[in-house]
Amino acid sequence: MMRTLHTPVLVVGSGIAGLQAALKLAEKQKVLLITKRTADTSSSDWAQGGISCVVDPDDSFDAHMEDTLSTGAGLCDEEAVRAIVEGGPEGIRSLERVGVHFERRDSRPEEYDLGREGGHTHRRVLHAGDITGHAIILKMLQAVHDHPNIRIMEGVMAIDLVTTGWLKHSGVNTCVGGYFLDVKLEEVFAVRARHTVLATGGGCKVYLYTSNPDVATGDGIAMAWRAGLPVKNMEMVQFHPTCLFHRKAKSFLISEAVRGEGGVLVNQKGDRFVEKFDSRGSLAPRDIVARAIDHEMKRTGAPCVYLDITHKSREFLQNRFPNIYQRCLELGVDMAEQPIPVVPAAHYFCGGVEATVDGATRMPGLHVIGETACTGLHGANRLASNSLLEGLVSAGLLAESLKTKDDLIGEVSVTIPDWEAYHAVHSDEAVVVEHNWNEIRTCMWDYVGIVRTDKRLERARRRIRNLRNEIREYYLDYLVTPDVLELRNLATIAELVVRCARRRKESRGLHFTLDYPEMRGEAEDTVLEDPPGESSQMLDARVETPSGLSYK
Repeated sequence: MMRTLHTPVLVVGSGIAGLQAALKLAEKQKVLLITKRTADTSSSDWAQGGISCVVDPDDSFDAHMEDTLSTGAGLCDEEAVRAIVEGGPEGIRSLERVGVHFERRDSRPEEYDLGREGGHTHRRVLHAGDITGHAIILKMLQAVHDHPNIRIMEGVMAIDLVTTGWLKHSGVNTCVGGYFLDVKLEEVFAVRARHTVLATGGGCKVYLYTSNPDVATGDGIAMAWRAGLPVKNMEMVQFHPTCLFHRKAKSFLISEAVRGEGGVLVNQKGDRFVEKFDSRGSLAPRDIVARAIDHEMKRTGAPCVYLDITHKSREFLQNRFPNIYQRCLELGVDMAEQPIPVVPAAHYFCGGVEATVDGATRMPGLHVIGETACTGLHGANRLASNSLLEGLVSAGLLAESLKTKDDLIGEVSVTIPDWEAYHAVHSDEAVVVEHNWNEIRTCMWDYVGIVRTDKRLERARRRIRNLRNEIREYYLDYLVTPDVLELRNLATIAELVVRCARRRKESRGLHFTLDYPEMRGEAEDTVLEDPPGESSQMLDARVETPSGLSYK
């Protein structure tokens, strides 16, 4: 018999959004928090620069909103932007209550030491050194571990959601939990929940070069899509302009805050070049800076460009950027004496599962927050350091919304059927998984990157579709493993990005195409809600899924 757990609230993901949701919801109810690696492994933990929030008396919510809307290139939802921006101060207070310490000014300890990053017209980025995300996650995890109402399960990979529609129950299609793989036990089990919260982050591992950790494979987006939920603006993938160019550090980010403190981008000759594209130069929004770097590298044939902050003192750099300074030094780059070699890398998904700012989706019982969701905050391009803010505030709004619901208490009455292995066997062709993984990521980097064309997108569409068919056959024939599940999700994410990119016949924000270089007058979201039938609909996915598990 398959093991089935029961919980009022199931949270999948342990970044800032998932941890905040668990902490807030646990004030009223038991929470089960599931994460596929260790609980401290997330993109949030890797965040360097900080979290944007209006705390300076000379700043204002309206100014923060204006910067967000301007960066979002017409696709932002103004009501969503206001809700997130205005919820920032309470979010910061909640972090400080669990012990997070943000830097203060030496001369005025009562004031925050605020940073400024690209696209911001004010200093409003709170930080904890240059490892803000790690400092936040560390304290939040301590609070989660200490909370009597929260149970954490690490090393557990989500497979798929379970809905009443798939179970062929009458009434409104509702999420009632999901299937999960316990990696250590090699056992699939089910979780039955009244409310399921997806906070699994984005999917930038779909690209060959990324600033994200290995866990960023788009699991929540892919699962929600297979369950029948629409996705929105998946073509809007943000490429961070400044990832360290070094063979031993392919995912080490050079924070936006370095440019905020006066760092400038130069080419191999030491000439500034971003000013040719935008008068704000190195402090222009990320989409502009990334395209400028991409253009300069292609124009000159250079493998990278350089970020120069050598005009700042060594003492300043060691104090403001201790982690970045030390890591660069370990790799032979003294940022006090020489410019840092950098290249763009896939960094953040502005698109995702269609959701409101409090995580509500079209499916009762299923809530999506953080980078997994597309709330309308980011639009066509994310303003620097708005990501941690969104995860934090949306989780708080979700908790407030669910606390008012009468159905938060009690067990779900439906029965989740046992997982069946059928004819599936252990794989002796693991090389196929690795090959397909690399082919997807290379295809996306080459054809669906910073600058796109119809021809490149069509090539990507054909290749990704063929790869998805191969992966589906593999998924049916062999017992599930974490690598197979991530590959399956990655292939889904790739197809969604390509489909959305092919639909947008203009250049807007993060989507730039040489075939349509101008921006249309009216901004429209790219919404997919008609998934192709072979493996994306929940019913079809469940036909695949029973082949995936062995019994213990």
